[in-house]
Amino acid sequence: MKLETNLKHETLKQLGYTNFSVNNKTGEIIFTDNSVVFNEEEFNLKLEEVRQNNIDGAYKRKRALNYPSITDQLDALFHAGVFPPEMAAQIQAIKDKYPKPE
Repeated sequence: MKLETNLKHETLKQLGYTNFSVNNKTGEIIFTDNSVVFNEEEFNLKLEEVRQNNIDGAYKRKRALNYPSITDQLDALFHAGVFPPEMAAQIQAIKDKYPKPE
């Protein structure tokens, strides 16, 4: 239910609604401003779009959590010798100045 609540919250924000909450247990949308005109059809269409974007982006989030750190990636590229000579010299100077403890 937490994911569904978050998706509803994101959908409402994208549609420009403000002053609302979504009940975590029931999923009910509660507007704190009684003058809001809620378009349920528009909401449902946008909710499906937000759900699909969430599904489509899931692999990106999983990859990001499991990739080696940027530091490790850059260090591997340095050791593979793929940096331009000027960049490699700058990196080597820093490595020499602050050597890795034995």
